[in-house]
Amino acid sequence: MDEHAVEDIEIHLLLEALYRRYHYDFRNYAQASVKRRLRQARELMGLETFSAMQDRVLHDPAMVPRLLAFLTVQVSELFRDPGYFRALREKVVPHLRTYPSLKVWVAGCSTGEELHSLAILFREEGLEERTQFYATDINPDALAAAARGVYPLDRMAAFAENHRLSGAAAPLTDYYTQGRDGAAFDPALRERVVFHDHSLVTDAVFSEMHLVSCRNVMIYFDRALQDRAVGLFRDSLIRKGFLGLGAKESLRFSAHAEAFRNFAREERIYQRQ
Repeated sequence: MDEHAVEDIEIHLLLEALYRRYHYDFRNYAQASVKRRLRQARELMGLETFSAMQDRVLHDPAMVPRLLAFLTVQVSELFRDPGYFRALREKVVPHLRTYPSLKVWVAGCSTGEELHSLAILFREEGLEERTQFYATDINPDALAAAARGVYPLDRMAAFAENHRLSGAAAPLTDYYTQGRDGAAFDPALRERVVFHDHSLVTDAVFSEMHLVSCRNVMIYFDRALQDRAVGLFRDSLIRKGFLGLGAKESLRFSAHAEAFRNFAREERIYQRQ
């Protein structure tokens, strides 16, 4: 048996151990991506083999958050892909205005950039007071960062340009204050947010959603897991509710594609049938 085959067995057993011991399930994530990240983790942790990593994971719970930092992607930015937010502002918001109250689920919220983008947009469009947001992720450290709402000052110029391109009338500086720790976003933006540990792999739906935004998460799933996630979104959304995906994601080959119609094709926004 060659070295790569042995490595595959080790990774399989490591992911199985992580699931059985701590209920974090990465077994159906895209394997090429998982392998790449685990190799980075192994190198930076100074471990010789994935079997050694498995031993550490099973016997040292402090290893788990370190490993999650590699296995969950925490790379985002405010108003990432501004065309998506412009489409929400111009095409989706007019529909949302017809409801007396709204529920929005930001699935895989990472460190909160997507959540804050939507909260700002909803404030600008006069929907903030009638909206309940749900921000979920499997990484507790990421959720804690999202709940703090503090980002490095050197990211603000890019965030501000994205915000402007999304169709905003006011400057982004209206929503944060500068401090020693970075740019602290208005706590009122998070007053109507429920932060929750939730896995698209193993957990159930949030019901009666008007908008689900899950962008650049499913690209790391295999086909079966993508179908499970889309099934959750389908069951979570009200009829005529909206689903937003990332620029490289699509429902084209999904087992649940018939439940949605293309609403804003270029921006990957779909509407529940």
